[in-house]
Amino acid sequence: MSEDNKLFVLPFDHRGSFLEEMLGVSGDPSKEEIGRVKLYKQIIYSGFKVAMLSGLMPKNEAAILVDEEFGDSILIDAKKNGYKICVCVEKSGEQEFDFEYGDEFRNHINKYRPEYVKVLIRYNPEGDQEMNKRQIEKLKMLCDFCYEEGYKIMLEPLVLPTERQLDMLNGDRDAYDQEMRPRLMELMIEELQAGGVEPDIWKIEGLEEGEDYKMLVEQIRSQGRSSNIIILGRHASSSQVERWLIAGRDIDGVIGFAIGRTIFWEPLEKYKNNEITSEEAIQKIAENYEHFYKVFQAK
Repeated sequence: MSEDNKLFVLPFDHRGSFLEEMLGVSGDPSKEEIGRVKLYKQIIYSGFKVAMLSGLMPKNEAAILVDEEFGDSILIDAKKNGYKICVCVEKSGEQEFDFEYGDEFRNHINKYRPEYVKVLIRYNPEGDQEMNKRQIEKLKMLCDFCYEEGYKIMLEPLVLPTERQLDMLNGDRDAYDQEMRPRLMELMIEELQAGGVEPDIWKIEGLEEGEDYKMLVEQIRSQGRSSNIIILGRHASSSQVERWLIAGRDIDGVIGFAIGRTIFWEPLEKYKNNEITSEEAIQKIAENYEHFYKVFQAK
């Protein structure tokens, strides 16, 4: 693992949420619906490129994260134009991590030669222990392959509450996020590291307190490790994401963000509803992306 400089990712590898929430599609999408998702992703990518042309954000600190299914042409174009790319390997919407392309995952990664391989898991240290064990085994296999091939790993571990944990807090999800999740995240990181899972980037859910980020960095960098954290947006409001960024931006080891739907969802909804043009949606996505960059960089 090597040190990373700042990293500001525009992720739009969403698949199920695009079909279900944006288009209202359940089941297998039609060719027309697939085409619409691809169009929306092209609009997001165009917003990214507009932001890059402005010169505000250094090109070597920016990246896109997109899936192969709907973003193949985007990944190819981005690679050709020298943008950093991240590809995802997990099946969309599954409670337990599995590879999107099964045993062929290696070939699908090698197709693009990305800077980062991103994997999302749902992992609660007090949750299903057998499932946690199975996920660690698969993650270790992915890590071994990526380090052999020279890819960096970006791990997005969602620590969702168990029913018991929520019951203890009378169902208060905000209380869970503030009172229980930070410690559970530390335990999660410790367990994954013990299982040989060593990502370069931990793409973590935002935290309200700088001390919680410090606690996670200490665990992430234990025993001489040099990994870093980027903060994900979780489709939260702009004001909420800003609070998470402000709490973490001055912490050594927190190097940026991966904010997706908070940046692009509203412009795409307005475009879908014919309230704005595609050009206006592209410009708004660029502005939103740059806005969070400015928030993180402010001192």
